[in-house]
Amino acid sequence: MTTTARPQTLSDWLSYIEQQHPATIDMGLDRVRTVAQAMGLGAPAERSIVVGGTNGKGSTVAFIEAIARAAGWKVGAYTSPHLLRYNERVRIDGQDATDDALMAAFNAIEDARGDTTLTYFEYGTLAALQLFAQAGLDLAVLEVGLGGRLDAVNIVDGDVAVITTVDIDHSDWLGEDREAIGTEKAGIIRGWKPVILGEIDPPSSVLARAYLVGANAIRGGSDFFADAIDGERWRWRDVGFRIELPHPTLRGPIQRANAATAIAALRALDRPLPRTAFIEGVAAARIRGRLQAFDRDGVEVLVDVGHNPQAARELATALKASRVTGDTIAVFAALQDKDAAGVVEALADQVQQWHLAGLEGARAQSAEELRARLTGTAAAGATPHATVADALQHAVTQAKAGDRVLVFGSFHTAAQALQALDPGA
Repeated sequence: MTTTARPQTLSDWLSYIEQQHPATIDMGLDRVRTVAQAMGLGAPAERSIVVGGTNGKGSTVAFIEAIARAAGWKVGAYTSPHLLRYNERVRIDGQDATDDALMAAFNAIEDARGDTTLTYFEYGTLAALQLFAQAGLDLAVLEVGLGGRLDAVNIVDGDVAVITTVDIDHSDWLGEDREAIGTEKAGIIRGWKPVILGEIDPPSSVLARAYLVGANAIRGGSDFFADAIDGERWRWRDVGFRIELPHPTLRGPIQRANAATAIAALRALDRPLPRTAFIEGVAAARIRGRLQAFDRDGVEVLVDVGHNPQAARELATALKASRVTGDTIAVFAALQDKDAAGVVEALADQVQQWHLAGLEGARAQSAEELRARLTGTAAAGATPHATVADALQHAVTQAKAGDRVLVFGSFHTAAQALQALDPGA
């Protein structure tokens, strides 16, 4: 394609890059590494942290970013997927990338790639690395998209690797059990570099990889700890450092664990941070769609991107910890390749009423198709609705003061709920 024929808007560019590879996912690093070399891309920042795992990646990135910025560092963050605008995927100094910046990066990729085909995610990763390289960053924080070993982000040699949790998800690509999935996640570990493990009992495949390459494995609950003090404070500690912190503004007990993992990752860099940065950053971290709360005439509406059984178990823990006087009404919409029955099972004890919604697009399913997959579960008799917005409206209308509505099941579900609840966002 000639330069004059290239897209002229970000929307057109996104449509274009969706069509440049026959598969949505094509695991492997050869193609994206070839184009990165042609673009002259090296390290994206003075220091970099690569964050992988099944759940908690986005929140952990948000904590790392907020703490480092509170220390005065210039920080770039790359995350996926986005909720409302593609620009959310690339942040520099806390600001989403502009349309013009992203289009310039896509043009640079086109100039360099020749006949090499790239997936949508690979285009986005290279665009982020291009913008980060131009920005003169102190720190780049890069979230793995799928797995780790063969994910495009893995062309970056992180100074620190983070694996938040390992559980069953994306089984068609990553394997059927935690050990197989752990092997894929562990691909981001680098020799003689630290790897932060957010859980005390990671798969042995992760530990084996760390030992094999000589990485220093630092485990939550073993090498560093997050201890609740009271309703307002908690303590992070390891053998040589301890600090009292406010509970994260991000809701849910799991966010303390994510914040603790972020602190461990930053402390593993060879660059000290002031104590105040940890305190201010934990309080300042924000991310949409993680138990994000709205009030609708005395009814609390919670929106969450949780889409697999592990995330649903954490949701159940959060709901139990913040009891309400009335019922919890769930609006659930999930993609075809997710363990919908496992998600419902994890939340069954905390949800009194269920509504199901349909989604559109790749891997989507209607509410009726979802309900058919939920036979024998607590949601088997749920009311089906064509869209998330319809289901949300019915749930809120049905709810009384003191009830709460939980909308969850995928990033698509959360995005549609946020658009309905806050159209100007």
